[in-house]
Amino acid sequence: MGRIIAIDFGKVRTGLAVTDPLRIIASPLVTVETKHLEKFLEEYFSKEDVDTIVIGKASRMNGTPSETMRYIEPLLGRLRHCYPQKKVLLFDERFTSVMAKHAIHLSELSRSAKQDKALVDKVAAAIILQSYMESVNY
Repeated sequence: MGRIIAIDFGKVRTGLAVTDPLRIIASPLVTVETKHLEKFLEEYFSKEDVDTIVIGKASRMNGTPSETMRYIEPLLGRLRHCYPQKKVLLFDERFTSVMAKHAIHLSELSRSAKQDKALVDKVAAAIILQSYMESVNY
């Protein structure tokens, strides 16, 4: 059984989170510039056993797709094409950035660390991943 990686896609920055090999804990991994996302994934997959990719499904409050989905849909297709042996799926990401900001605010990080937007992205990815794991009873 491989790890699960989660992607909180953004037009500029993309947050990533990953499980441990036993799929017990979801942890923030890194935030990358979106233009380097696919290269990062290729390198990461060459080093780590990942069999599931969870991409945050960007939706509006009423459940309709947000503008960001026009970038996510092609990414979804490319990942499914490049990694047919991996499960690639969408999972609801609504409120994850708000939850991430709240968790960071409550943490004991320094004030400057709390204002790091890249931290919000990877924590949001960890929240997506944890929610996914809970939904499938890992």
